[in-house]
Amino acid sequence: MSQQGNQIIVHGRVQMVGFRYATAQQALQLGLTGHAINLKNGDVEVQIFGDKTELDKLIIWLREGPDTAQVDALEISALDYKMLSSFTQG
Repeated sequence: MSQQGNQIIVHGRVQMVGFRYATAQQALQLGLTGHAINLKNGDVEVQIFGDKTELDKLIIWLREGPDTAQVDALEISALDYKMLSSFTQG
């Protein structure tokens, strides 16, 4: 089991559409930890930590997001793994 972290900046119509809530639900189902927060420029930042296979599944989901969102692009970068207790939306 390979533990890692990623930061994903999600561009598009991703605020005020339930994006953070839906992301948290997906992350928790996959056993991931981290957070999803709104950025001032209208994007959403997602930091996720956990098994690489499960992170990859969440990234695939983030490319579409919930039905109410319009994802235009993702910026993905690696993060050092952090052991967190949950996934939060802030």
